[in-house]
Amino acid sequence: MSRRGERLFLGLTLMVMLILFISSAMTYSQQTLVPTLNGHRFDWLASWVKDWSVTYAGRTHSVQVDGSAAFIEFLLRKTAHFGSYLLLGGFAYLGLSRQLPRPVFRLPVTWLATTGYAATDEFHQSLTGERSPLIQDVMLDATGALCGILLCALIWALVQQRRQRRQGLAQPMRRLK
Repeated sequence: MSRRGERLFLGLTLMVMLILFISSAMTYSQQTLVPTLNGHRFDWLASWVKDWSVTYAGRTHSVQVDGSAAFIEFLLRKTAHFGSYLLLGGFAYLGLSRQLPRPVFRLPVTWLATTGYAATDEFHQSLTGERSPLIQDVMLDATGALCGILLCALIWALVQQRRQRRQGLAQPMRRLK
């Protein structure tokens, strides 16, 4: 990967980290989507998830237990946890391609770093009012990061394989000339 591409991905990594830091510094009251969800018609979404039940951190969440707006918010929050760390892990994996050129080292180092960041982010939440840190969130974040890293590693390997094939096909053409 070019230095420019690497810098782009490292910049995206830092941007996601900053967004996560700002988000974990906000209280629940500042972040809640429940009033917005209650103020709009999301009946179609509520009817879609009405039979779902999720046990998370020892508590069962469902439309019947939480109400439709709170359950939809719960699902959105956990999807945001997974998705933001999927991006963080993928961007970091690609951004470290020159510093750690061998994927066998880059993959675990990136995963451990993103998991460490998830743990410190949860600690940061413990210092914020109306927020509670959960080990389950760290595990969800680590899973998202691992999925992002593996997805990028797979794409990276496929791109490298394709380049090698193209070079292999181009070389015999050069010999003919």
